[in-house]
Amino acid sequence: MTIPTLLHTNFLLPLAELEVGEHFYWQIGSLRLHGQVFLTSWFVIIALVLLSVLAGRNLQRVPSGLQNVMEYVLDFIRDLAKTQIGEKEYRPWVPFIGTLFLFIFFSNWAGALIPWKLIQLPEGELAAPTSDINTTVALALLTSLAYFYAGFSRKGLGYFSNYIHPTPIMLPFKILEDFTKPLSLSFRLFGNILADELVVAVLVLLVPIFVPLPAMVLGLFTSAIQALIFATLAAAYIGEAMEEHGEEAHHD
Repeated sequence: MTIPTLLHTNFLLPLAELEVGEHFYWQIGSLRLHGQVFLTSWFVIIALVLLSVLAGRNLQRVPSGLQNVMEYVLDFIRDLAKTQIGEKEYRPWVPFIGTLFLFIFFSNWAGALIPWKLIQLPEGELAAPTSDINTTVALALLTSLAYFYAGFSRKGLGYFSNYIHPTPIMLPFKILEDFTKPLSLSFRLFGNILADELVVAVLVLLVPIFVPLPAMVLGLFTSAIQALIFATLAAAYIGEAMEEHGEEAHHD
């Protein structure tokens, strides 16, 4: 895993670099793509698309089976977005928040449940997409773009007044906050998922029979919580970007 980008070109000078183990890359011209991340990400995306198609293939007025599960998930995501963004503004953001939650949730669980290490690669090994810093940084940057877009679409250039509210002294702190939000989102998710995979791998190596099972179950629970935290914070940032100063005072 390499910071700061997923794509490596001859024109980029990384400010910092973090390597954990070996990695499998695709070289396409001057671009160097992180192959193992793309492979597992595509698997998760295809699985989500297939589930959506199967759930919506034969819709019933009284849902059952997979349709019932998917409708419950949709209601859960809709309630999350409504709580964080607001009842008047949440509807256009349900697909984005839902996509974030489902992709992270399935990625985390795929890393915990699928024996990726049985698939041999020329270099490196497959793992959960979210255990790679490139994936979590990309998701965090998408979230940043989303709440900037939300703020500009709601307030126009008046969005910049947030940076000097309630006093111009807040300007450097608000700018710093825009950098820390994606950093905290990406490193929280990356650190927790990578740590969980490392703990399970060490336990399997040391005591390969029953002891790793509780850690694996705990890892599934932690993975679900991390998906919920990421989606909730993303929705909260979007709601905050669209919030008017008068509404903030009302909430306070």
